[in-house]
Amino acid sequence: MHSILFIVFLPLLASVIAGLGNKALGKFPAKVVTTGALFAACFLSWMTFTPFLTGHAEATVVPVLKWVQSGDLSFNWELRVDTLTAVMLVVITSVSALVHLYSWGYMDEEPDQPRFFSYLSLFTFAMLMLVTANNLVQMFFGWEGVGLASYLLIGFWFRKPSAGAAAIKAFVVNRVGDLGFMLGIFGVFLVFGTVSIPEILANVPNHAGSTIGFLGHRFDTLTIISILLFIGAMGKSAQLGLHTWLPDAMEGPTPVSALIHAATMVTAGVFMTCRLSPLFSASPDAMTFVTIVGAATCFFAATIGTTQWDIKRVIAYSTCSQLGYMFFAAGSGAFGAAMFHLFTHAFFKALLFLGAGSVIHAMHHEQDMRYYGALRKKIPLTYWAMMAGTLAITGVGLVDVFGFAGFYSKDSILEAAYGTGTGVGHFAFFMGVAAALLTSFYSWRLVFLTFFGKPRWSQSEHIQHAVHDDHGHDHAHGHDHGHDHHHGHAHDDDGTAGYHPHESPLVMLLPLIILSIGAVFAGFVFSHAFISEGEGEFWKGSLVFSEHLIHHMHEVPVWVKWAPFGVMVTGLLGAIYAYIINPGFPAAFVRAIKPIHTFVYNKWFFDELYNFLFVRPAFALGRLFWKAGDVGFIDRFGPNGAAWVVVQGTGLARRLQSGLLTSYALWMLIGLVAAVSWVLTR
Repeated sequence: MHSILFIVFLPLLASVIAGLGNKALGKFPAKVVTTGALFAACFLSWMTFTPFLTGHAEATVVPVLKWVQSGDLSFNWELRVDTLTAVMLVVITSVSALVHLYSWGYMDEEPDQPRFFSYLSLFTFAMLMLVTANNLVQMFFGWEGVGLASYLLIGFWFRKPSAGAAAIKAFVVNRVGDLGFMLGIFGVFLVFGTVSIPEILANVPNHAGSTIGFLGHRFDTLTIISILLFIGAMGKSAQLGLHTWLPDAMEGPTPVSALIHAATMVTAGVFMTCRLSPLFSASPDAMTFVTIVGAATCFFAATIGTTQWDIKRVIAYSTCSQLGYMFFAAGSGAFGAAMFHLFTHAFFKALLFLGAGSVIHAMHHEQDMRYYGALRKKIPLTYWAMMAGTLAITGVGLVDVFGFAGFYSKDSILEAAYGTGTGVGHFAFFMGVAAALLTSFYSWRLVFLTFFGKPRWSQSEHIQHAVHDDHGHDHAHGHDHGHDHHHGHAHDDDGTAGYHPHESPLVMLLPLIILSIGAVFAGFVFSHAFISEGEGEFWKGSLVFSEHLIHHMHEVPVWVKWAPFGVMVTGLLGAIYAYIINPGFPAAFVRAIKPIHTFVYNKWFFDELYNFLFVRPAFALGRLFWKAGDVGFIDRFGPNGAAWVVVQGTGLARRLQSGLLTSYALWMLIGLVAAVSWVLTR
């Protein structure tokens, strides 16, 4: 059962080899080492996961080394493998291995490939560290590790100012959340006297109902700890308030978006909430808080997704929205459903991101969907893969027959929220249904704008550059320029500017095909294990599982079961009308609701608000310290002052040392007179 050591440490080893070898090692060996290590880890992860599915595996803890012993605080570095970990291992290594493979094609022309692949593997290692944690400090180590790796990957093209800014933003916003996480860990140690997760969870009942002094008031102990820990999750998982870094993180290369912002890093918060589910469950207030934040996020992000033009940003807001679903499922007590959605979402969202990468690759790095159109004939495989992902995310399926991946997990979450029977649960349910409507609309909008309609490529600068390069190339080969010119015009009539998008190479299509299979079947195959009656047996106590809630889920009214299907169809029909039947409609609609559209299009003005409240004052304070404090006071009276005294002194001495005999004689005479007069006056 020590395959877990290989799963965790192979990516680290590969990362070190590729990173330190860098240019000396060369592109190809670096790619082979990292990708090979990841596929090996992926294979071993599935081998670890399968016994949990069949019910033949028990939770194990594999010690690595003694870590800290200081007074009362002692913990070792251990790798915990139970059902929850096994699910995460499969998600992380599968997506990461496919992203590594995909990057062979996508990053083909990149000179810094060894560095890129090294970062990818380093990220994977940190994420594996996080999910195998048996104590909160090790989880925090992984938590910060993925923060660092995401900073490196988002800012990978460090010569691009926007990428550097986005990387710093991701790092800083995550820091805000991490402060909450750290305070939560300190609080846990203060109350429980240990950071070992199994011991903490075992002792939760003993502390239920106790209070703790915090910020000068008495609060319920478990509520305060849970909310502080959850603030950490809000940062990592881009929940409302700490979500502003996620869309900007699209500055990184597309494979990074797929790995970090779809499948792995952003789900760390959901994983942590599920891992500590007994702690959260013991505090109804904390559960309410989680539900409200999740429900608000899933609706808020979905509204923005409907207005964006950048293909990656649409998918980024979609991720934000889907994470909201996972959290309100957890807040409703349906931790199994939250993990199930995490599992299915990883497949279809990674698929959508990599599919978008394939489109961007075909369109010469043009990301604006206004310049797409009619691509389904040109890049058919990418089109079908994106269709599979879209069918999965919008939750297409028939109750009790067959559905795509998202259908099972999304329905179970909405039923669970409604089934709680509380006001907050119903609020989450309606928010979730509204978000599902918007999800269906913006997902199909993306598909129709990209793959259907007339080609609108000619307006794009990126594509113009590509065409001009081709034309220049033709010209150099001695083609008749007039012919060339005419040729260009012939193609301009249909808006294509003589440009022919090409399908991506096989190494990029293979991951799309594999992920498509996941997007189509993951829900159908695994729904029984994750969320059916016998789910308690599958999870084996690795998260809180309520038979009671499952019972309520099955007894929700019929309209609740059909609501997701209804809104999915509504969204689809709306998108067909607005983007295929009557393409002028969206512009007219936007004009009609101009103020609302402006508000939503500008992402509800969160960035502007934060800029005004936090960023500008912080910079102003920094400038004050720099100009007035550092330059004005410290430098003036410190180093600069001392230097001034020396300079003045040397100037005086220079005037005295003139080298003229007469002046020396004069000084001697003055000195002599002074000495004599001093003696006489005494």
